[in-house]
Amino acid sequence: MGRVAGKVAFITGAARGQGRSHALRLAAEGADIVATDACEDISSLEYAMATEDDLRETERLVKELGRRVLIRKVDVRDQDGMNAVANDAVEAFGGIDIVSANAGVCGCIPTLDLSTDEWQDMIDINLTGVWRTVKATAPHMIKAGKGGSIVLTSSAVTFKGSANVAHYNASKSGVEGLMKTLANEFGPHKIRVNTVHPGNVGTAMLFSDSTLRVFNPDKENPTIEDLRERARGRNPLDTAWVEPEDISHAVLYLASDEARFVTGVSLPVDCGLRVS
Repeated sequence: MGRVAGKVAFITGAARGQGRSHALRLAAEGADIVATDACEDISSLEYAMATEDDLRETERLVKELGRRVLIRKVDVRDQDGMNAVANDAVEAFGGIDIVSANAGVCGCIPTLDLSTDEWQDMIDINLTGVWRTVKATAPHMIKAGKGGSIVLTSSAVTFKGSANVAHYNASKSGVEGLMKTLANEFGPHKIRVNTVHPGNVGTAMLFSDSTLRVFNPDKENPTIEDLRERARGRNPLDTAWVEPEDISHAVLYLASDEARFVTGVSLPVDCGLRVS
């Protein structure tokens, strides 16, 4: 029996990166998967978002693991769309037991250079999108009366106050604050709410041009290897970044019954960045 056997996991931002990794890790441990992603580029960001083909690939990989999967193209900024997917999930699979509010974006820009759109898109996706995800899914969990686990993706920058990510830090710090309130509100329903705080993770978000430039302001065209050399020195474990699977292990723990008395916790997976 898997660690989340018989559960249904609702995951946002699941077309690639950490979201896909979470879907596959939970599926490998017995969960059926509801995978959502916006699959649209965002004009205020430099790097390309996931595509519908990426989302279909997540679907294929989950099916290869022998689990049921429901995919939907929906933006976490769309409450009606998120509500519809949650309703579809309950109709298809009978309920929702695990929520991974993972969808998020990042950009590295000095605070005074931020445009209104850059600020607002970050807040709308990373913070309000998490709230909308919970608003769509939690009522079904409460109605079912079986408890459950909600894991919100925050960031290690909330511990550090890193420069050039004011909009990102504000959004992810807000996610941690939201988690603490939800843990209190949902506790009586046996629903646990926690945050996972990744440090650098090897995904397209980390390898964007804006991140490469911030880590290497002295280089005209910095590379991923330049990033590796600069980033590794910030972490006590002398590792530049972790892989998406490393975050998925933490999500699985928080989703499983092994963490049945764990709620209101901020769990970092950051190679010690927060204490450096």
